[in-house]
Amino acid sequence: MRLLIVEDNAELSRLVAGGLAKAGYESDIVGSAAEAREAVSSVSYAAMILDLGLPDGDGLSVLRELRLKMEPLPVLVLTARGGVQDRVSGLRSGADDYLVKPFAMEELVARLEAILRRPGQLLGRSLSLANLVYDTESRQIFVDDQPRIISARETSVLEILLRRQGRVVPKKNVEDHIFGLEGEVASNAVEVYVSRLRKQLAEHGAKVVIHTIRGVGYLMTEEK
Repeated sequence: MRLLIVEDNAELSRLVAGGLAKAGYESDIVGSAAEAREAVSSVSYAAMILDLGLPDGDGLSVLRELRLKMEPLPVLVLTARGGVQDRVSGLRSGADDYLVKPFAMEELVARLEAILRRPGQLLGRSLSLANLVYDTESRQIFVDDQPRIISARETSVLEILLRRQGRVVPKKNVEDHIFGLEGEVASNAVEVYVSRLRKQLAEHGAKVVIHTIRGVGYLMTEEK
């Protein structure tokens, strides 16, 4: 899953992104409220980690704007403001959780996972369809209980399709999940990775089918 880190301290954001990467999460980093608004409008994130003391405004204003737009994006506030009223204000503004600096990386990951396990969110320890199982923590893939190796980009495609199995996933959502804010992406990049994933799953004997819904996106179902 791809996360958005909104933090103007470059060293801290790098450390947080590194810790999240070890836990199996990919992250985009922005350092201002304006960049956060732009990122959220262009990429579909699983969750946001939001600092309140941003150089161009208060992070709470970004949070309030999201909630006024009925944006359900889970938000974990990460800040040095540790007073009771600060925490209450953050939660009442729409934060899903509130973590005060300094903090332990293990606690940040645990709180994030707790948010994503809530009803309607995306996290599950394992995702399965037919004889295919994907462990979201270890990022291991099993077919008929046997571990199989699939390359990293294709694994990202597999994850988002399994999380939304039985539903059409728009091509843009797949692209965002793979690339985030990486910049220019080849127009056929998603098609290439989906094609490679199909081939690898077939070679491993997975009894699933990835359907292309022309002009819309992709749908993963059990092989009939």
